[in-house]
Amino acid sequence: MTPGLLVPLLDYAAVLVFALTGALVASRAQLDLVGFIFFATLTGIGGGTVRDLILNRDVVFWVGQPELILLTSGAAVLVFFTAHLFESRYRLIVWLDALALAVAVPAGAGIALQAGVSPVVVVAMGVVTGTFGGLIRDVVGNELPMVLKQGELYVTAAFGGAVVAVTLIGVGMPRPMALIFCGLVVIALRAGSLLLGWSLPTYRARPPRR
Repeated sequence: MTPGLLVPLLDYAAVLVFALTGALVASRAQLDLVGFIFFATLTGIGGGTVRDLILNRDVVFWVGQPELILLTSGAAVLVFFTAHLFESRYRLIVWLDALALAVAVPAGAGIALQAGVSPVVVVAMGVVTGTFGGLIRDVVGNELPMVLKQGELYVTAAFGGAVVAVTLIGVGMPRPMALIFCGLVVIALRAGSLLLGWSLPTYRARPPRR
């Protein structure tokens, strides 16, 4: 599969899965259908919009592909009529969010690679694309942002996956394969954090020295 085909597919998948998480947050807030569509769309396109604005792309991705708004709206309608079937919607949000992160990070990195920016910016755009949609969703929904939860790998998972992609491309791996490995690393780190408690050391305040 060529990068020209893989990256748009990843971008579409990220929009869809993030939109589902946004609609599920709307269900927890017991909003109406318009509220569901608002949350789904905001979450689905949030990270990619920030990415495209930073990269100064000619057209923000969903403006050039307005069918993505129909995709997020369809996801919202689906969740509106099915959310009640799930016993724990929060747990579903967490795992869908992990899947979305694993798709959005390589999508963001792939688009940055196409833009010809430096490896540092590629990594940053992978992290931005993967994290900002969920961050906006949680802040607007008055939920504790997953990206800020203590004792969990979230930004670290996104960063690790993006670094793996840049490194593998740097040593000669074909770009599509490197982006696939990127997504696998992201989901492995996030799942390890959720299931096994993987985390990085956190800052502990210490008494000042005298």
